[in-house]
Amino acid sequence: MTDDTEPRESPFPSRGDSPDVDLDDRPYAIYRCQDCRNTVLSMQDCEGGMTCHGEPMETVTETAMRVEPPDLREVLLDAFGLPKMGLDICLCVIGDGPLSPKEVAERLDYDESTIRTYLNELADIGLLQKSQLNREGGGFVTVYHSIDLAEMRRETLTGFYVWAGEAAALIEQANLTKEDYLGEDYSEGLEEVFWERFREGRPPDADG
Repeated sequence: MTDDTEPRESPFPSRGDSPDVDLDDRPYAIYRCQDCRNTVLSMQDCEGGMTCHGEPMETVTETAMRVEPPDLREVLLDAFGLPKMGLDICLCVIGDGPLSPKEVAERLDYDESTIRTYLNELADIGLLQKSQLNREGGGFVTVYHSIDLAEMRRETLTGFYVWAGEAAALIEQANLTKEDYLGEDYSEGLEEVFWERFREGRPPDADG
């Protein structure tokens, strides 16, 4: 028999000594409608606040949930599928471009064929541009360079907001599904099968 009085090891990864996020000291603001579920994130200081239904929204100054702030690599990996090597390559081209795949490989000491694959992916998602330069001896070479920085800021924020919107929709779906599930009088809580089926995109009452 298990002794429930003994402390159990947490199933969550250690958060270390990271401090709580102080919403009063962040470069963004969160607004919440007092009449509906609408919650808005803004990267700008909205003078006079924001409105919903024609009424002022409440500025969120604290959250009951503890949030572990991500670092840049985590954000780029989660939102754009950009791992460390991709970030290194992107920053190299932004700083020193235009560069050919061979020149990037020489600077970073990565395999040139891998560099070429990443450069094309970075161009496809809009973080870099590629063009062709004529060689002095004839022919041409493909080089990669940064897009306009103002455009990069706008596009990366837009792309991230799409990702954040998808994440918010998943959380909302989970909450509504949980509400329906508990409404069926599952008084003992959510069984593991519920979460497994939710991850697979199936409703909790679907057949195995």
